[in-house]
Amino acid sequence: MRNVPHMSLADISQLVQYGYTASASDMDIGPKFLRITDIVPPQIDWDNVPHCKIDERKFSKFCLEQDDIVIARTGATVGYAKLIREQVPSVFASYLVRVRIDPEKADPKYVGRIVESSIYKRFVLSRVGGADQPNANAKILASFRLPIPGKRIQLRVAEILSAYDDLIENNQRRIALLEEAARLLYREWFVRFHFPDHEHAKIVDGLPEGWERSPFGQIAELKYGKALKQESRVEGLFPVYGSSGVVGTHQTPLVEGPAIVVGRKGNVGSIFWSPIDFWPIDTVYFIPKEQVDFWLYFALHSAGFQNTDAGVPGLNRDFAYSRKLTCPSVHLRRLFNEAVEPMFAQQTTLENYNKRLVQARDLLLPRLMNGEVTV
Repeated sequence: MRNVPHMSLADISQLVQYGYTASASDMDIGPKFLRITDIVPPQIDWDNVPHCKIDERKFSKFCLEQDDIVIARTGATVGYAKLIREQVPSVFASYLVRVRIDPEKADPKYVGRIVESSIYKRFVLSRVGGADQPNANAKILASFRLPIPGKRIQLRVAEILSAYDDLIENNQRRIALLEEAARLLYREWFVRFHFPDHEHAKIVDGLPEGWERSPFGQIAELKYGKALKQESRVEGLFPVYGSSGVVGTHQTPLVEGPAIVVGRKGNVGSIFWSPIDFWPIDTVYFIPKEQVDFWLYFALHSAGFQNTDAGVPGLNRDFAYSRKLTCPSVHLRRLFNEAVEPMFAQQTTLENYNKRLVQARDLLLPRLMNGEVTV
């Protein structure tokens, strides 16, 4: 924006603070415990954010408020950020930095949407260099400078960008509903045994005839991902997968899709479906195209993959291969794949639409910031 003052995040903040150190729990033992993993997707899925124990005094220090901004300060997702859009009883983990904007100096929603963008990610990456395990301290993260126009313009820019966010969020909800519908069908057929014509199925040793329990290693192969430097994960058409999900994009893929990604280090046992070509980094395994289908994708969620390393969480491949899966008949597996394929096709359509929305928003943002578009 022409003739508009530029200020750093530190200049316009009430608070720049490191997060709380604790163990996450799936049990409801305290407030939600927001981690780097939770801020990487397009929106925070609060239903799947774990909890943690924290006393009242520390909760008041680390509790998140609506319009706070949280930023990843380490690892493959350094520079990823989220504006907290709703008030949820929660605290933020130690690998995050919280920035609380002073509303007298700037509109938090305006600032938050800029910090969420690729503009800010590129800034952080330019400061941390090409380290395999990049780290950015609070001083670096808060040194980012951005234009601070009058409040009316800030509010209008936030409103324009919010319209894109609303469309993306609506599509994410539809994607989640499609995923849940496919998951419920999987449970109905392969957990409750209410598959087509199940009334006439003969049960042998607790399983329908033609089914068997087989070690995962006899069903598919886990291949190792390949390291990719952080600065190479910014611009491209192909997603880059880490154990927390998509951690960037790249200009060329390593693996042909569709394929299944399995978390090997960090977020152990996480499972992702990539419908398109992609790059798996060295914190994940992948199952190649020739061996995957929708049945296997859902079956792996109940495989019991867990940490097998004493230090950094890790999934040993031999341990993973030893886990047994209940395999249906070839005929029923094919019927299931045919039933859910339209759901996954619709998911892919919505995901592609969201990518185009994100690209359009990211193209518009610098023009709004530079005053090239009248608001």
